[in-house]
Amino acid sequence: MEKIIVWFRNDLRLHDNEMLYKALQKSSQLIPLYCFDPRQFEMTELGFPKTGSFRAKFLIESVTDLKYNLQKIGSNLLIRIGRPEQVIPELQKLTGAKAVYASKEVTSEEINIENKLEEQLFKVGCKLNLYWQSSLYHLDDLPFPIKMLPDVYTEFRKEVEKVVKIRKQFPTPERMTFIDLEIELGKLPTLCELGLEEAVQDERSVLIFKGGESSGKKRLKEYFWEKDLLKVYKETRNGLIGADYSSKFSAWLALGCLSPRYIYDEVKKYEQERVKNDSTYWLIFELIWRDYFRFVAKKYGNRIFQYGGIRNQNLPLKEDKRLFEKWKEGKTGLTFIDANMRELKNTGFMSNRGRQNVASYLVKDLKVNWQWGASWFESQLIDYDVCSNWGNWNYVAGIGNDPRENRYFNISSQAQKYDPKGEYVKLWLEENPNLVLL
Repeated sequence: MEKIIVWFRNDLRLHDNEMLYKALQKSSQLIPLYCFDPRQFEMTELGFPKTGSFRAKFLIESVTDLKYNLQKIGSNLLIRIGRPEQVIPELQKLTGAKAVYASKEVTSEEINIENKLEEQLFKVGCKLNLYWQSSLYHLDDLPFPIKMLPDVYTEFRKEVEKVVKIRKQFPTPERMTFIDLEIELGKLPTLCELGLEEAVQDERSVLIFKGGESSGKKRLKEYFWEKDLLKVYKETRNGLIGADYSSKFSAWLALGCLSPRYIYDEVKKYEQERVKNDSTYWLIFELIWRDYFRFVAKKYGNRIFQYGGIRNQNLPLKEDKRLFEKWKEGKTGLTFIDANMRELKNTGFMSNRGRQNVASYLVKDLKVNWQWGASWFESQLIDYDVCSNWGNWNYVAGIGNDPRENRYFNISSQAQKYDPKGEYVKLWLEENPNLVLL
């Protein structure tokens, strides 16, 4: 029976994993692998790491949990630090694997790796099989070719809701065997070994985010079934303080610790057993937004990263390091902005409401290059998802999928509406009274 390398990427789970399911159908001789790519932890031109400490810690925890879950069913996980397009061909040579199974990604860095890897493997007669499994709606089921994807979310949503059926989850494997390869399993890197500082838990964090499929499922169980909070999600989702104003599933979705179809099925179960209302629908609505940004990235390619965005517009923005640093460090003097930016820096998280406001302020008020803001979010956010992050920054900067021209957030009225008693600002800025209260 032929050996297959199962290369985990942003799909760090056993449930609803097509790549794993298909590999097991083909062979029992699987070699699960996770590769820490050093390029993801290098310093950017702006002077901070591409992946910061909070995000890296969550990743290490997620890979740890994947390894543990594989061991529970009789398998294991090889861990390597290196470029996948170099590591995997070397592993193939050592093991004689006939195929590599992995998830398909949509943005350029990941696609370049896939292309280089496929080229190397082809030379030795080893096939690279890629599976689309990051979205709720499958790419192949869309009712239009990707180049005809609507540029307005509402049009997309209405069309897919009307005609596309969400596929069933793939079953979770109950038993796997691990072949004794007589090669090093490899160790999980520490933050220090990745060139990062330790991530210190701030007691003001909305939630202690712990990476992995086990923690993601636990969070869903708690939010839906134990605390019964899904029924009020739409009313509370714009909150700023505490664990339960929103689901907080985004971090586990970003690394594929939770499958969007798993969440969808749990929502449907909740609607049958508890209640069906606007809030239960709204969580699915947000999952569809996540899909949309992924499909936008596929349609427009590198334009989501470029200065002019997907609209290819020339914005009058400047590259002012001094203003950017003030924004980044939460020292602009506007309390609502600074509170959010300090929460991000100290915890790796910020509410959706906060993200829209600080992004708008950087671009529309400070008139600083939006790409810098997107890069800072990429470094800091535990729930960083390449398509959602850069798609949202395009949107806020006015060069993306926003149907409204020149959308502007009035920071003062936003603060009054969402933090009327100043509790959030006080939580994050109480040590600094010399700020303009908004």
